[in-house]
Amino acid sequence: MDDEDDPVVEEIPVHLSKALAENLYVLQYPVKSATATFDDGRVVNCCVKPINQQIKVDYALDTASRHYDAFKGEQFALAADGKQRDKTQKLTFRSGTMDKQSFLSAKPIEDVGRYLVCVMQDGEMHATPLKGIVAMRQMFSYFDKQDTRTKAEQKAERDADGAADDEELTQVTVKFAENERMRKAREKSFNYLSEMEAEEPWCETFWHEKTSSTAELEKQKLFSGTGAGGSGRLASDNAALNVRPAEYMELLISKEKTDRNIDSLLPSKVVCMHKLSHLPLEDQLKVLLTDAKVITSQQIFDLLPNRTLPPEKVRRVLMKVGWLIRGNWVAQAEYVYPDGSVSGTNGVTAEQMRNARDYILYRFTKCDRLERSQLVTITQLPVEEIREILCSIAKLNPADRTWSMLLPSNEASLCVEEQEICERQAAYWKARTEFFNEMERKSNIAGSSSGSGGGSTGGGPTSKRVRKRSTRDS
Repeated sequence: MDDEDDPVVEEIPVHLSKALAENLYVLQYPVKSATATFDDGRVVNCCVKPINQQIKVDYALDTASRHYDAFKGEQFALAADGKQRDKTQKLTFRSGTMDKQSFLSAKPIEDVGRYLVCVMQDGEMHATPLKGIVAMRQMFSYFDKQDTRTKAEQKAERDADGAADDEELTQVTVKFAENERMRKAREKSFNYLSEMEAEEPWCETFWHEKTSSTAELEKQKLFSGTGAGGSGRLASDNAALNVRPAEYMELLISKEKTDRNIDSLLPSKVVCMHKLSHLPLEDQLKVLLTDAKVITSQQIFDLLPNRTLPPEKVRRVLMKVGWLIRGNWVAQAEYVYPDGSVSGTNGVTAEQMRNARDYILYRFTKCDRLERSQLVTITQLPVEEIREILCSIAKLNPADRTWSMLLPSNEASLCVEEQEICERQAAYWKARTEFFNEMERKSNIAGSSSGSGGGSTGGGPTSKRVRKRSTRDS
């Protein structure tokens, strides 16, 4: 779209003010209509809980209004405080009639970091970050008091009738030892959070009318002071904004905070693309190979954050972290099973899992399909571990129950450099051939020994039993 089709109508300077950033809240009244506002309401009491960010506001009712039901107001006050009022107990309605309505806050939005309060002045916009957004909902605590008092009176009547002479049931509480995981789960429960909110005391606050001088002074803090009528810092602040677009975006968006928020939403061992772009090339390739399992060279080039890297440089680093099997890349075993790790099912050590995975990759360089039963016999690993390795690089063919690579052979489309890589890595597999042959020989001996009772194991390779000469002195 040309600029002529979408002209700039107006440019508005935006300034950031942080004078009220730690104390600015937005109060919403979702149950009130647009016409029934509290702009002219009189606040008789206001309390806050700073830690849990709770606010309680009491608005006065006009008991002299012709729309006010005086009889019903007295009934509500009588039901809440009772006929015989205890002097030590704080009354709900001191005047003897329902003369106020209370509102208690609830947090509809936990993360308010994306919201701002903006004001316009002299063609400039001044924005202030919010500390919280709360929804004010009306409280009906006087009904709760009535229910509590009614239940207490009923219990007193039953005790007076002799119910207290019966054998009382004793409640027994059983407590179990609590570990760290149970403690964290308990601290996130609704009952625990409710108890913490109830334990925090209310703090009395002052309510200033919107037309008062104090309110006007607080409103002035919404302006950053860098505008046309500011304190003279406009030139220096504007100079700080004379940066390139990419640098300006980095100043606006914190990388650490962004990565932390994204990482909390992702599964474990998963790296977001934003964080991937800041890793060294070798670490980027490790992440791509381990996540993709089997991937082509072209797919790697398309997924790299920096697509301007020379292909020969990427291939040189790929040789360090991956194997080129049948024209496709797979991660080396040391990055899939690092030192100190164990398998997820039977706890097989990382060294055993790496040797088994290398043997399976070696076999795929020789043939197209493998049988799991033979791999179990040769590697001497449980079936679950062999299946775990196979699922990471191969797929099951239901027709003959064999396993083949996840991607078809791509050897025909390899470039000259990749063909040289295949030749170099073929030397590595040739050097390990003797180790793999020893694994097969041991499995043949074990198979024949276990099969001496009349049968072979798992469909693996079998051989005749070899009797060794005794080394004991005759």
